[in-house]
Order: sequence, then structure tokens, then C-alpha cells
Amino acid sequence: MTHFHPFRPRALSLLKDYSRARFIADIGAGLTVGIVALPLAIAFAIASGVKPEQGIFTAIIAGFLISLLGGSNVQIGGPAGAFIVIIYGINQRYGLPNLLIATILAGGLLFLMGLLRLGALVRYIPVSIVIGFTNGIAVLIGLSQLKDFLGLKIADMPADFFGQVAVLSQHWREISPAALLIGSACVAIVLLWPKTYAMQRGSHDLKTQMKRWMSQLPGTVIALVGATVACYAFKLPVETIGSRFGGIPQGLPSFALPALSWDTARLLVIPTLTIALLGAIESLLCARVADNLTELPRHDPNQELMAQGVANIVTPFFGGIPATGTIARTVTNVRAGGSSPVAGMVHALSLLLIVLVAAPLAVHIPLAALAGILLVVAWNMGEWHEFARLRHFSLPYRTILLGTFVLTVVFDLTVAVEVGLILACVFFIYRMSTLFRVEPVALPGLAADTQVMRLYGSLFFGAVGKVEGLAEQVKPPCRVLVLDTEKLISIDTSGLDALQQLQRTLQRQGQALVLCGLNPQPASLIQRGGLADALGPEGIQPDLSTWLRQSQASAL
Repeated sequence: MTHFHPFRPRALSLLKDYSRARFIADIGAGLTVGIVALPLAIAFAIASGVKPEQGIFTAIIAGFLISLLGGSNVQIGGPAGAFIVIIYGINQRYGLPNLLIATILAGGLLFLMGLLRLGALVRYIPVSIVIGFTNGIAVLIGLSQLKDFLGLKIADMPADFFGQVAVLSQHWREISPAALLIGSACVAIVLLWPKTYAMQRGSHDLKTQMKRWMSQLPGTVIALVGATVACYAFKLPVETIGSRFGGIPQGLPSFALPALSWDTARLLVIPTLTIALLGAIESLLCARVADNLTELPRHDPNQELMAQGVANIVTPFFGGIPATGTIARTVTNVRAGGSSPVAGMVHALSLLLIVLVAAPLAVHIPLAALAGILLVVAWNMGEWHEFARLRHFSLPYRTILLGTFVLTVVFDLTVAVEVGLILACVFFIYRMSTLFRVEPVALPGLAADTQVMRLYGSLFFGAVGKVEGLAEQVKPPCRVLVLDTEKLISIDTSGLDALQQLQRTLQRQGQALVLCGLNPQPASLIQRGGLADALGPEGIQPDLSTWLRQSQASAL
């Protein structure tokens, strides 16, 4: 029996029961998601410090592969807002070629994680850490967009939080009224544009029907088209995609082989781990959100990781950036009626068609409009209400959430998650150690030379101190210390060592140790560790009552 997870894409299940009605619904959902994805792909790429076409090519190639090979019926993959800060920092520090190499290496790591069935491990990351770094990334995304939102003439924006604050504070007097107006209008449109799924159903009122028809068009697209038309018609003095990047190529991306070498790969360990970690967390969180929105079969986390891996291996060869599952587009897919991976593949193909037909029009898109859209994305990404609820939770929860948030903002995601996990482990160890108890037990008819103690919880390395001091509490005339372990759930090697040390100390004092009511796990470790042999047949009893009857009978 193999320990590897089989490569079985969810799309293969379509061969069983895929109807014409589902196919039509998937095409409609895919076209809707493609329209939503276009402005986001462009905005994410520009905010990440790369060319806009790199975001579009990522949405096309990675989006198609993730849907084709993934383990979810409805998840949509592509460039994600959570990656903006990560990509920008890696691009600034290591350069674009090394960013592409790190993405390829991260893809290999993601595929390996899925192959080794490690998809479930991502679920063990505490929710406080996820909320902390998600809110931190949202703050950094919002901060990074102020430059274009305000129309500031800043040639090179730093990647770190304090550097960005310092540069923005130096240039705030250079605010462009036109850029601020365009950006603010886009924010208002995206926030206030009516949502189809929030409307009343069944109404035949003309106004309601018209409103519902208009709401079929995403607010991001309305904002982008409106801002572009306004800037072009009124010749507003704002920076556009054309003035900064020269436009978007009208055609397919070309294949290019990054210069991959072992010396380069060694320098990219941290960026690789960061991309892989964030990609795994984001994709599986998104898939879990999608599972809760539909009654379709739940996603396969290991297959999803393998699909993410393949997508991130292939996409950089065409200039693409890291990709993962995206919550906004996945939810849009579900709301639009998508029920199979076909919708995700149609979304990628529709983006490709838009690039082939309408790419020249992108030169007029104002960067302030994209910045406004991303400000809304950052706001929606953050779970700000969790800060208000912190007072209802324990000190460890508050410490981990706030610590992860601050470290994400001030340092980076990798440091934040590492420290957050360390804090979570420390608090967990402390909590588990407080749950372990040793309490004296009073039994009728107990001999004066016998003392009984009952153990509760788990005897592990964080709780051994409560056992190490028992020998000092056993004073003459006591000759036998009985430990009732019926409530002892588990024991580790440190706990075993503590019991062995207790047995030796008591033996030197002329006293005996008896264990009663061992559960399977402690009994197995005590047997394998040699303590059972040291105690002998009389030192291991099935339960406390049996031992008491035997001791009373021997006393008679």
C-alpha cells in the first residue's frame, strides 16, 4: 500500500454525471468570473511590482491548471491579494528572475506536500495566526496603494512598513486632486454597486428588474470602465498603464526558461517557503469556504495542493507570478451558478479571449482606479471585527493574534507565522501542564504504611515537575506509594523518565511504587520502556480496587 496520495483531479468525476444544464451554467459562471478577474489580475500585478500582463497570464495559465487538476469543484485560482506584499518584497530584494525561480521551487514544494498527504496539516494552524497575518497583509496592501491612489510621484516605493510610511509622509503635499477623485469614485462604486445575490427574488417590478440586470456587471468592472472613459474623455492628468508600462501585449505569452542553478536556489530558501506556506494556507482556506457555500462534494486538500504545485511550476516559465485559490472569485463562481471545474477553465479562456481582442484598450486604465479597487480588496480581506472581539477571548489568543498581526506588518509573513506557531505551542504546553494534576486519595481500610495518589491528564515534558517531587512527599512510616492512573490519558518519554526516576528514588528509600489502572497508551510505553520490568508483577495492577482487595487480603 503506497503512502503517496494518488493524483486524481476532481475534473475526472465529470465523466460520470455531467449534464447539459450544468455545462450551460458553468459557462455562464466562468464568463462572469472572467470579467471579475480581469481588473483584479491587472491590479494585483501592478501592486506586486511586476507588469500588468504578468497578472493576466497568471490568471489564465494558473487559473486553467488549478481548475483542471484541482481537488475542488468550484475553486478559482490565480494571482491573489495576499501575495502582493510577498511578491513585492521578493522582487525588490532578489529581482524578477529570482522571484520566478522561487515560485517554481515553491510549486515543487506544494506538489510534494500534496503527494505526501500533508494537506490536512494546514488545518492545524491556529485561527488566531491566520486572522493575525491576514489582517496584517490587508494593512500592507492598503498602505502600498496610497501612492497611486493619491497620485504621488514616488519613483521607488520601499517594501517595508516604516519605509513606506516615511516616504508617504515626505510626499503627502504632492497629492493629485484628479487621481484622488478617480480613486475615491472607484471605491464608492465598488462598495455601493448593487449585488445580485443580495436582491429580492420573484419581483417583476421594472425598476427592480433593471437594477438586477445592471448588477450582473461586477462593480469592479463598472469602476474600471467608468474611470478609464472619464480620464480619456476629460484628459485628466493621471498616470495610466500606458504611461507607466506602455500597455499590455496583444497575444499569448512566450515560453522562457529562468536561469535555475543550485547556488541561486540556496539563496531563495526563505522566499520559497514563504510562497509555499502562504499558497497552501490561502488555497485550502478558500476551498473550505467554498465547501460551506455549496452542497457539492468536499474538496480534496492533497489534490488541491498538487494542482497548486503544478500551476506554480508551469506559470513562471511564461512570466507568471505565484498563484493560489482566491476567495472573491471562488465566491463569485458559486453565486453565478458554477458547480464544476469547467467554470474555472472557462474563466481562464475568457480572460485569454479578452487579451487577444481588447488588450490595446488597457493603455488608458488609470492606476488610481486600480488602487481604489485594491483598497476595497484590502478592506474586505481583513477581519477587523476580530479586534473588537478580542476582549472576549483569553490572553494567549489575544497575544498570538496581535503578535502575528504586528510581526506581519513590521517584519514579514514568515517571521510572523513562525513566532505565532512558537507562541501557540508555548501556550498550549502551559495549558496542558496546568491540566495535569496529582491529588491524594483517601480510601477506607487503607493501611497506615500506604499512600495513594491519583494522576489526571497527560504526563508529558511540560508536567513532569509535578511527579518529580512526589518522592519527597512520601515519608516514613509509608512503605508503598500507589499511583492510580485510570485518569491518566497519555504519557511521553519525559513522563516515563520521571516515573522511572521516582521508582529508583523510592527504592533507595526502601519504598515501593505501584501503578494501577493503566490505559493502553501509558501501559504500552511503560512496558516498552522497561519500567514494568523494574516494578515487577506486583507493581502493575489492573485497577485500584483490585489492588486494595489484594493488599487487605495479604494483611490478613
